[in-house]
Amino acid sequence: MNELVSTPTRDDLERRFSDFDTLGGALDYAASGVRGLNFHDMRGKLARPYPYRDLREDALAAARRLIAAGVKPKDRVALIAETGADFAALFFGAIYAGAWPVPLPLPTSFGGRDHYVDQLSVQLKSCDPAILLYPAELGEMAGAAADLCGFKSISWEDFAGAAESSDPLPEAGPDDIAYLQYSSGSTRFPHGVAVSHKAVLSNLAAHGHGMKLEPADRCVSWLPWYHDMGLVGCFLSPVANQVSTDYLKTEDFARRPLAWLDMISAADGTVLSYSPTFGYDICARRIGSQSKVSERFNLARWRVAGNGADMIRPDVMQAFTDAFAPAGFNSKSFLPSYGLAEATLAVSIMPPGEGIVVELVEETELSGESGEDGRPKRFRSIVNCGKPVLGMEVEIRSDSGEVLPERSVGKVWCRGSSVMEGYFRDEEATDACMVGGWLDTGDMGYVSAGYVYIVGRAKDMIIINGKNHWPQDIEWAVEQLAGFKAGDIAAFAITTPGGEETPAVLVQCRTSDDAERARLRDAIREKVRSVIGMNCVVELVPPRTLPRTSSGKLSRAKARNLYLSGEIQPYSIAA
Repeated sequence: MNELVSTPTRDDLERRFSDFDTLGGALDYAASGVRGLNFHDMRGKLARPYPYRDLREDALAAARRLIAAGVKPKDRVALIAETGADFAALFFGAIYAGAWPVPLPLPTSFGGRDHYVDQLSVQLKSCDPAILLYPAELGEMAGAAADLCGFKSISWEDFAGAAESSDPLPEAGPDDIAYLQYSSGSTRFPHGVAVSHKAVLSNLAAHGHGMKLEPADRCVSWLPWYHDMGLVGCFLSPVANQVSTDYLKTEDFARRPLAWLDMISAADGTVLSYSPTFGYDICARRIGSQSKVSERFNLARWRVAGNGADMIRPDVMQAFTDAFAPAGFNSKSFLPSYGLAEATLAVSIMPPGEGIVVELVEETELSGESGEDGRPKRFRSIVNCGKPVLGMEVEIRSDSGEVLPERSVGKVWCRGSSVMEGYFRDEEATDACMVGGWLDTGDMGYVSAGYVYIVGRAKDMIIINGKNHWPQDIEWAVEQLAGFKAGDIAAFAITTPGGEETPAVLVQCRTSDDAERARLRDAIREKVRSVIGMNCVVELVPPRTLPRTSSGKLSRAKARNLYLSGEIQPYSIAA
């Protein structure tokens, strides 16, 4: 039996930085070279090399099957976004057929069958697809969601045997919509972001130039393809910028996170690999006290260690560096970035080689207060998220829309060639965030010397008695107590029975001893009081209770809703 061989890192094909009219044109060009996608098993062993020429051939066949099945240009094709060759071919098959692929999430580890069927149903109703295609192992749940909504569905294994049309394929133009992307928090009220070919290729060009792609670069990724950072940054970007890529499924990363670092160590060439903060955190924690990381890993060729999709934690980045420096990891490889689906992906990227740059900002500057209340000054570390990417402008504005000067905290607005056309069939939501071509990102931040600093989500701000408090500050304070880690805590505002606004903190607790729970609750209450100067409601909840978005981020808004509705039941602790 012949040993499988990955697609090459280097190629004689001249690199083009996404300067194509359509995504189909980008794949046509990549297919004339020797690079491609490579799928690995849960231990990081190569399971299937998939050259771009094979992807193109399979995608064209999928396009002819979609047309034979009655799919027309501008129809939506819903796809369960499992990382693998089938999804890749179907995604580009929809592109070649002139339809709009719509990546939809896989089941998560929480919520169970009913939650997943409900989530799929909501997004299916939103995108109104001509067909839903799914892997056979998810047939029961995906089929149930499609039946519930009255949509046609078929497994991609069965679809592979369907008839093909002989009709000519339609030709797309740069201004045509390429695909719909649901933002990671889109569950109950989904917002499908309509992304044109021109917008995505503009962002992919900015991505390639921003990372200063080199001939020996190779991408390694475990990020899910239903999230913009995984889909755009680690699937479409490698195609449009002709980069060979190695994939570990997201669920396999969750089981064996260090397999990600094994794949980076084994990669042929210099490595580009992205992760939200929690991915670096998991690896640093998992390696634990193992002192011989240099014997297992070789991270010296990791050129770009990207970080985005959530608030970037400098303490986690330092812990990762401390753990893996003996394996050759260079902290200057860290490349913070900022983006969102409504801007296709990237808004700002740190220039390669500058690493993590932190500013200490006094908390009253972040909350817009005067700082004259007599309390000791407290500072928060804010990470530099780089400079606006090619073709993107960033402004910081007040609530009234006034453009603020440098180092003034306000709402982050952006404008550029990769900003979305709008939300699919939701003019009201589009008008609420788009004004004159400018996008209100919903994030708070400031600009300093041309660099973008992100402070937090505007909608997550806790406002009590006219004072602003960031939930991250409360959550990070609790994390300093022994036994808690990132993701264990959710802070938000609630209204007490007496009609007063107060902070509430939900904390996942792993002890079953009632006395210890009472001690922890009191310690948390005191810790929070020391940070924000006021009492709060502290509720201890079982492990794995706090909800997350499809990309793995804590969803404070959903945690608040579940808590207020009684679906999250705290432990009962004796007074």
